[in-house]
Amino acid sequence: MSDESTEKTAQSAEEPQAEETPQATEAPAAEETAAPEAAAPEPEPAEPDPLDALPWKERRRILRSREPHKAGPQQTIDERAAARAARRKSKANERRKERAAMKADHQAGTGTEPTERDSVAAKVRQGIVVSNKGDKSITVRIDIARRHPTYEKIVRRSRTLHAHDERNEAGEGDMVRIVETRPLSKTKRWRLIDVVEKAR
Repeated sequence: MSDESTEKTAQSAEEPQAEETPQATEAPAAEETAAPEAAAPEPEPAEPDPLDALPWKERRRILRSREPHKAGPQQTIDERAAARAARRKSKANERRKERAAMKADHQAGTGTEPTERDSVAAKVRQGIVVSNKGDKSITVRIDIARRHPTYEKIVRRSRTLHAHDERNEAGEGDMVRIVETRPLSKTKRWRLIDVVEKAR
């Protein structure tokens, strides 16, 4: 009897555990399915990376410092110097190739075409009178703005010319036109044609 009773109690103890096990496995599964639904509508805000605000070179230095260091083989001073020289030589070769490729791809600018003029025609210039203190003489500033043939940058320069003003009609600040002529004095090689615009 004792053997039968112990077997019954053992079976009765095993049966409720077997029944409870599927319920126990079903309950966590139901909880797992419910948990993602509850967590999905509330995504956590991503924290801004403090490295994004840094310059690229500083950020690269910090990221490199975080990488694990692998110790290299022990070298003598001469071996380190030779390895450094080899690295520098290879980098110099790379730079040389890059510069040669850039130079090959570069196309020189055409610049501004020179104006067509008759070879025997006298030069005519227009400028502003900066001085009319001399008798029958004026000093004219010619402003020149040209595009550089290679770099395509506007280059501005000015020069002053001494011109002959027979009737002393040009005043300071006037816009005048002058023409090239024979030498009239030590510095005068130009003659006044007309006053384009009087100074205000």
